[in-house]
Amino acid sequence: MSISTRLTEKLQIKHPIMLAPMDLVADARLACAVSGAGGFGMIGGGYGDEAWLTRQFDEAGDVRVGIGFITWSLARNQRLLDLVLERRLPAVMLSFGEVAPFAPKIKQAGALLVCQVQTLAQARDAAAQGADILVAQGAEAGGHGVARGLFPLVPAVADAAPGVIVVAAGGVADGRGLAAALMLGAEGVLLGTRLYASREAAAPAEAKERVARASGDRTIRGLIFDIARKNVWPRPFTGRVLSNRFSDQWAGREDELLSRQDEIAASYAEARAKGDFDIAAVIAGEAVDLIHDIPPAAEIVERMADEAAELLARAPLRYGLGASAK
Repeated sequence: MSISTRLTEKLQIKHPIMLAPMDLVADARLACAVSGAGGFGMIGGGYGDEAWLTRQFDEAGDVRVGIGFITWSLARNQRLLDLVLERRLPAVMLSFGEVAPFAPKIKQAGALLVCQVQTLAQARDAAAQGADILVAQGAEAGGHGVARGLFPLVPAVADAAPGVIVVAAGGVADGRGLAAALMLGAEGVLLGTRLYASREAAAPAEAKERVARASGDRTIRGLIFDIARKNVWPRPFTGRVLSNRFSDQWAGREDELLSRQDEIAASYAEARAKGDFDIAAVIAGEAVDLIHDIPPAAEIVERMADEAAELLARAPLRYGLGASAK
């Protein structure tokens, strides 16, 4: 049993599930695994490593995958957009920055324009620029975002941009989340943390294990790790990660951390290189409560789709809405 929505029709996929284009983690192997399972995989353009991106698309070959860019970073190296559009990709996702400078070129190339938004103002602007798909990202999400919760944001975005396909992101990790997102007005979901904890994800095994063991109560949102790696994002974006010994040490002391940034950055970079996640960040969202295994990506996609379809099929009887209901 599969769920058909405008998203599945637009992207020509079986399941209304997209891979979040996580920087470095969402490489060709993971994106192809998601697309191969009937979802839509996207390679993470991240901060724009041209050689890495070329390798990933070469490895992806003819598999239908898209790409996602950190938009404010793409603005520094706009050649990257030309590089990927030459591949005639089905979709390009822009997140965290101005859509207008890039939308016309993406649309003219025949790619679907996917825009991740965190506010209604962003949603309206992206829709005005011709966005085909709006990804409404709640603050529950891992990685960078803003402040609004997913539950009210999704229907608000759907109302603000009638006719545009809406996808929910943040806090979704199982079939319940997909079913709920559909009821809120979304036509699919975008998964980050759940697919981070998959076999194919290009993340260290210890980081994946920490995601599978973690509680959402121990995620934090802030600037501590951005300061430590000397990569503070523009306002209003902050990052959600799993808390650890390093964040516990520096919580509430961000000004001091910033004043000692050069000193701390060197030791932090060393910890990242060694995979010391008592210091280095594991990027994950509040959905970690729902993650207890690290299966193949295909199993995650198929399990989520099956769970959601079953929940939706049973809902009329469960809630007294069957044929006999008055």
